[in-house]
Amino acid sequence: MPGYSLPTTPPPTPRRRLALFGGSFDPIHAGHLQVARLARRAFDLDRVVLVPAAKPPHKPGVRLAPDGDRMAMAELVAAREPWLAVSDLELRRAGPSYTYDTLLGLAEAVGEPAACDLWFVIGADNLPGLPGWHRAAELLQLARPIVVWRGDTAPALPAGVRARLEPAAADRLEAGLVHSDHPASATAIRRALSMGETPEHLLPEVRDYLAARGLYGPAC
Repeated sequence: MPGYSLPTTPPPTPRRRLALFGGSFDPIHAGHLQVARLARRAFDLDRVVLVPAAKPPHKPGVRLAPDGDRMAMAELVAAREPWLAVSDLELRRAGPSYTYDTLLGLAEAVGEPAACDLWFVIGADNLPGLPGWHRAAELLQLARPIVVWRGDTAPALPAGVRARLEPAAADRLEAGLVHSDHPASATAIRRALSMGETPEHLLPEVRDYLAARGLYGPAC
């Protein structure tokens, strides 16, 4: 009819594609940034959230740099990339930093968990222990893994890991394999800094922050 239009249904709100990238970030470096970029491109992510860990369950007894410094360095790196964010969720929570709990917390922070498609980033060196992680089966249902594979060999899910998981969970792990050729290592960077050297893989903004704060230097 002239002058009359049928009401239209608004288009559905796009689901946000959110990835948790947790770690000690002690310190954060160029290798971490490369992994975040790889994950974003490979899985068309809207946001990668850096989450410095307070008490990594797989690193008992490890002494980390102060929480505030690790957060500050991560924020400096995230400031250069609009798709990167930083969360202090694990630093504010008591007890060990479990990936399952952190993912739920992040999803709730940006909206209802049902409104997000979730991923989480892990290193391939963590695969052998993954079946024993806190609520591992539920974790692999809640979110899709992005498994960062380093070295010269082709990415592949170890047979021993597949045997300890449900087939669907193992398939999700295999589908999330990505390869990083970046040689940076936080351990090597700390060692170099302790000897008064300036590692080439240390990001410029982090290098300036460490110099100002005197972290990891020869006197540490």
